[in-house]
Amino acid sequence: MTRSPAFEYPTSYYAASAVQTAEPVSLDGEISCDVCIVGAGYTGLSTAIHLLERGLDVVVLEQARVGWGASGRNGGQIVNSYSRDIDVIERTAGQAVADQLGPMAFEGGRIIRELVARYGIDCDLKEGGIFAALNPRQMAELEHQKALWERYGYDRLELLDAGAIRREVASERYVGGLLDQGGGHIHPLNLALGEAAVVRRLGGRIFEQSQVRTLIPGANPVVETERGRVRAKTLVLAGNAYLGELVPELRAKSMPCGTQVVATEPLSDEQAAALIANDYCVEDCNYLLDYYRLSADKRLLYGGGVVYGARDPSDIERLIRPKLLKTFPQLKGVKIDYCWTGNFLMTLSRLPQVGELDGNVLYSQGCSGHGVTYTHLAGRLLCEKILGEPKRFDAFASLKHYPFPGGHRFQAPLSALGAWYYSLKDRFGF
Repeated sequence: MTRSPAFEYPTSYYAASAVQTAEPVSLDGEISCDVCIVGAGYTGLSTAIHLLERGLDVVVLEQARVGWGASGRNGGQIVNSYSRDIDVIERTAGQAVADQLGPMAFEGGRIIRELVARYGIDCDLKEGGIFAALNPRQMAELEHQKALWERYGYDRLELLDAGAIRREVASERYVGGLLDQGGGHIHPLNLALGEAAVVRRLGGRIFEQSQVRTLIPGANPVVETERGRVRAKTLVLAGNAYLGELVPELRAKSMPCGTQVVATEPLSDEQAAALIANDYCVEDCNYLLDYYRLSADKRLLYGGGVVYGARDPSDIERLIRPKLLKTFPQLKGVKIDYCWTGNFLMTLSRLPQVGELDGNVLYSQGCSGHGVTYTHLAGRLLCEKILGEPKRFDAFASLKHYPFPGGHRFQAPLSALGAWYYSLKDRFGF
């Protein structure tokens, strides 16, 4: 079978430094299982591991390679909560729903650490993350965030004043910050590859280069690929931004968006320690935020910006280098070794979409930029739902979601207009 170059790993630092991967096996023929999962990113892999640990027979279908989408291209940051914080859930969904979703906001990071420890996954796990405030308004928001998270039982936060954050991050941009000792960072593709190895070790079957072309719901739903079909008791859709047009009703309430990342040449130990003293990951508090961290081999990985509608920019370095140098002017002249882009799936509410379609089909999507932690939680929730423990899954499913204004034709420009407004608020502090 000839593999499409479009479905090979992009030229990224993560792909270049990935652990050895097995030759992909594609689905050929008809098979059956308890649960068939579409998508071998974090959502699908976490779901598979949780189900396999409970004794179910699981098949995972992936159109490209394990971790080929956002799971293998993201900034690698373990960030707690959701893209819209728990106070937004309180206002929009009510206190009863917030009481259920609030404590779960800190569970995804714990699941990652549990999997890494239990199965010995080599993914350069480092502890600690900083939210960096660029102005007094953002600092006040971080103070509110600390009080909010502590109200939901989370106690791993420390406010940083201007002097403290400069001791952590060698940038003059920040007036303060919030250190989350429960945050952290990982090599995202190696985490996905390690989780895939766990799936196989537990007896699960993963078929790569096996794009689902047809979905037939029912008591025993069936999915068909170019050369095979899978009949299951339950089907889980975990394709996120790369699910395409397979399920139009899910596509209508979400929008793929692109974000860009660069990796510098390796820095010296002295340079790296001078930039980020304790090797934390960092993200600022802007609406269109910048995020960065050091890799295991001392490169600065720097990302930022959003491209609505998921177009690939022609010159990623031109977009990101000015942001990098604004934060770290001392890196003027540093060489950029890798540039890449990847898509995440955004919802209008910026909260995840979770639910059940007719015919034993479950889905979770729309992490809206907070996917590393939420997807691992989603896998546990999907497992619980399939095993007849639906309470926590149903709490997420109760969130209301609406189509983007303007339909697919205008959702990207209207979203960009909204982002422009919030960018002005970030710039001028109003």
